[in-house]
Amino acid sequence: MTSPVYNRVALIGLGLIASSMFWAMKRGGLAGDVTGFARSEATRDTARRIGLCDRVCDSVADAVADADLVVLCVPVGAMGAVAQEIAPHLKAGATVTDVGSVKRDVIDAVGPHLPEGVHFVPAHPLAGTEHSGPESGFAELFDNRWCLLVPVEGSDVDAVAQLRALWEGMGANVDEMDADHHDLVLAVTSHTPHLIAYTMVGVADDLRRVTDSEVIKYSAAGFRDFTRIAASDPTMWRDVFLTNKDATLEILGRFTEELFALQRAIRTGDGEHLHQYFTRTREIRRGIIEAGQDTAAPNFGREAPKA
Repeated sequence: MTSPVYNRVALIGLGLIASSMFWAMKRGGLAGDVTGFARSEATRDTARRIGLCDRVCDSVADAVADADLVVLCVPVGAMGAVAQEIAPHLKAGATVTDVGSVKRDVIDAVGPHLPEGVHFVPAHPLAGTEHSGPESGFAELFDNRWCLLVPVEGSDVDAVAQLRALWEGMGANVDEMDADHHDLVLAVTSHTPHLIAYTMVGVADDLRRVTDSEVIKYSAAGFRDFTRIAASDPTMWRDVFLTNKDATLEILGRFTEELFALQRAIRTGDGEHLHQYFTRTREIRRGIIEAGQDTAAPNFGREAPKA
């Protein structure tokens, strides 16, 4: 039997990531006791009904009491307020981490509220689905996915190593990254692609010459993937763009330049430019598959619809 990495873990916010963390921790025997809290009473009731967490608490203070690890699983825009609320109830020597997809803003919002003697180790698991809520989690979500740890200045080395052990125990590959570089990387790999997906689905909605039924009935794989991305949690993504503004705008500007160049190539019939561009982007796709971060299957590894 694996000995727990932490005796008590508190999950604040009980959506997809927190739920998956609970099931992954239980699968690996990584936590002795897991408490949970969600602002919504309905969410807490759902969590109790499905057995999510060993104990679901009705106050955030109860949830974090005596916890060795507190995981903030709330939208990035709410991190600061939650940190301020839990600060008086954290035990000395505890570690506070998060799962937000923006790091600089979260560090600036959370760090000042944490008392002396509490370790802060921001983190970001690069895993998710378009689904949200306590019932959407599953133990395998982090298997062979990356989790980035973003230690702050003065982060305790042992606290970082312990959190790394937890994420590795949950199946993730773990790396460390500077906060500003993290936000730039994620603007490229996640945030801007989401914004483009939202835009493309919005464009389809605006093209009244294409009826709603045609958009749904004849969706090719590319548009289907856009709609899958665009179905993600709107609160979470609103906060991501507001808190990673600079990096997202920088990459969006670069995207606009590339788009104009492609428009010009199409307008002028420059087939060579288009072919070279698409060849280069195809190699990036191959690299993702070779790194084990996706599959070459036509359905991208997703289950076929049930008959």
